[in-house]
Amino acid sequence: MVESDSSPNTGGNFQDIDLDQDSRAHVLEAIAEALDRYAFPEAAAKAQADIRQRLSAGGYSDIVSGHQFAETLTNQLQALTADRSVQVYFSPAPLPDLSAEMPPTPEELAYQQRQSQRRNFDINRVERLAGNLGFLQLYGFEPPEFAGETLAAAMACLAHTEGLIIDLRYNRGGSPGMVALLCSYVLPAYPAVHLSDVNWPAEQRLQQSWTSAYVGGPRYLDRPVYVLTGPETATAAEEFAYTLKQLKRATLIGETTAGKANPGTGQRLHDHFWMFLPTGQVLSPITGENWEGSGVLPDFKVPVELAMKVAHYMGLTDLSKKSGAPDRELEAALETVKKQLDQMQQDLISQLGGLR
Repeated sequence: MVESDSSPNTGGNFQDIDLDQDSRAHVLEAIAEALDRYAFPEAAAKAQADIRQRLSAGGYSDIVSGHQFAETLTNQLQALTADRSVQVYFSPAPLPDLSAEMPPTPEELAYQQRQSQRRNFDINRVERLAGNLGFLQLYGFEPPEFAGETLAAAMACLAHTEGLIIDLRYNRGGSPGMVALLCSYVLPAYPAVHLSDVNWPAEQRLQQSWTSAYVGGPRYLDRPVYVLTGPETATAAEEFAYTLKQLKRATLIGETTAGKANPGTGQRLHDHFWMFLPTGQVLSPITGENWEGSGVLPDFKVPVELAMKVAHYMGLTDLSKKSGAPDRELEAALETVKKQLDQMQQDLISQLGGLR
């Protein structure tokens, strides 16, 4: 195996390695072994049989590029498993010899917490909108042991609003524990609500997620919740949206989410190769399914750029239909937000027209 700094196909610097047969065989054997932990045993057996057949036949002997090898393996594994989440990656630099099962050290946890704190635990915006609607924007779901107190403060700030918009359009996921905690804020304390199951076949273990009877701030009950979604909404953020949709506790507004449901880990295969492999399968106790591949469909499909304004207008409209005359702030907010939404729609149509 020889390192190479350039490729004639790119006309510039392009880090790669020249693979030999031993290296290819090493990667294939490591993939076959890693598939023992795959969340879908039948698909794993099919992929393992294919890989071992290729090993015995000296397969891939014409591939000498690390990048090409990773791309080829990814395409074939995804075809065999019908799972877009299975991916093989190539690294020109040698990978550290770390085990996925190795717990982080106290120093690593402290560093992660400091980095999370600098981002305010991905709680990006907390705001009272015109007309007395609340707005909570999350860029990620940080672990509750990091973010719990900050979330409690955010929910206290929103406690007296009359509807809540939770913006997950740019949220790539994170901690399932934080999903359960945020769900607990918008669902009653009793009885506990069964949110999800994760089946870990290799461990023969079923992990359940339930709401908590205790939360650190005021619960947000008996008021509407609107969740904004988009193509970047992934994994734990999708779980939150999917769960509240199935429980009929939230109205989803925006675009279909990324379709990444099943948790997994990075598996080191070789000094220069690793793969992501789903090792668990998320299941809704209501549907018995999840959103893998399909994504979570919104209740109201609108361009992601308009989702915030649509939710604001929808929330104001819902409030105006309640018994009793709307107050001046609500009336003014309805008129203003309607004008803003109309202008945004016109601007978006003009932009799309200009792309033709």
